[in-house]
Amino acid sequence: MNGSGIVTAGLLGLLVGLAASFAFRYSERAQHRIPARPEPELDEGLVRVLSVLRSAVVVLGVDDRVLRASAPAYAFGVVRDGAIADPSILRLIAEVRRTGEIRDEELELPRGPVGRGTLMVQVRIARVSPTLLLLLAEDRTEARRLEAIRRDFVVNVSHELKTPVGALALLAETVEAAADDPVAVRRFAGRMQKESTRLSALVHEIIELSRLQVHGGVGALALVDIDAVVAEAVDRARTTAAAKLISIDAGGDSGAQVYGGHAMLVTAVRNLLDNAVAYSGPGTHVGVGVRCEGDLVEIAVVDHGIGISPDEQRRVFERFYRVDPARSRDTGGTGLGLSIVKHVVADHGGDVVIWSKPGRGSTFTLRLPAANLPPGPQASAHTQEVQA
Repeated sequence: MNGSGIVTAGLLGLLVGLAASFAFRYSERAQHRIPARPEPELDEGLVRVLSVLRSAVVVLGVDDRVLRASAPAYAFGVVRDGAIADPSILRLIAEVRRTGEIRDEELELPRGPVGRGTLMVQVRIARVSPTLLLLLAEDRTEARRLEAIRRDFVVNVSHELKTPVGALALLAETVEAAADDPVAVRRFAGRMQKESTRLSALVHEIIELSRLQVHGGVGALALVDIDAVVAEAVDRARTTAAAKLISIDAGGDSGAQVYGGHAMLVTAVRNLLDNAVAYSGPGTHVGVGVRCEGDLVEIAVVDHGIGISPDEQRRVFERFYRVDPARSRDTGGTGLGLSIVKHVVADHGGDVVIWSKPGRGSTFTLRLPAANLPPGPQASAHTQEVQA
């Protein structure tokens, strides 16, 4: 049983105890011939406990009438118009009343009376007195969504790895068959090197993305010089850009600083530069600009490439998504670069925005919280530079 299940079971035990105590006192009053009410009032201690639970809580009386329901019970759609709304929950209630056993089941409930939205809810129902039932419901929608994302990630990784691995196996067989043809061997060896480079880059980015998702956060915060980040990222991207006769220029405000991880930010800017170079034509230009805007530091990477349509802009940060799959195969793109950018920036408390038009290029802008430095000579000089 996981931690959440243990806590839920413990709370249920406490609630059952309180309700049993109330039921005993109610039984005593009955024995002293105190006139019974149509529905017993809930014990004050039980009410207080129910009011602080995060789970949806419903107390049911005779004929499954709702005696008390918490706000989440209405928000989840478990209770509507003062009654249990979902037939699946009514089925579980009937089974508990018939057998007296606790029922625990995950159900898919509609988010509302209209629309197709659904919630995954863990429902637990127990008898707490001869007439009272207690229902607890916990929203598991986000947990199930994350599980689906992980499953999709594994499927996508398997598919992406299969392509270069299969290509390498086929090329190796071809080289073996063409051992007596030096020209063919050199040609296929070059293709094998290209596929192995692609495979290495894919594995590296999968590891990097997994590390960001599993561990999260930047770790120990340090003061990061954005000028140094941009300079290092540009230096790493120049070789690929030079092969396509693409120039990379950096400019804008200098002296900007943020709190975070230098290496992670270099990776983010480098990935944007690699994308800009990959999707730009030979002889074009890529620019990197830094701007201090209030409490934010903005790093913009601008290209004059093929651009991105509005529909694709909503998906470019998805893992393994490629705007131009054919071009990605030629350039060795993995489809993970922008996803890594999104995670790095989010871990630094910022975001990334995109402007693009097909045929006119794209601009990706990282927006990061600026480091609030105490007043001093360096801070004053930096302020003067920004104002200038």
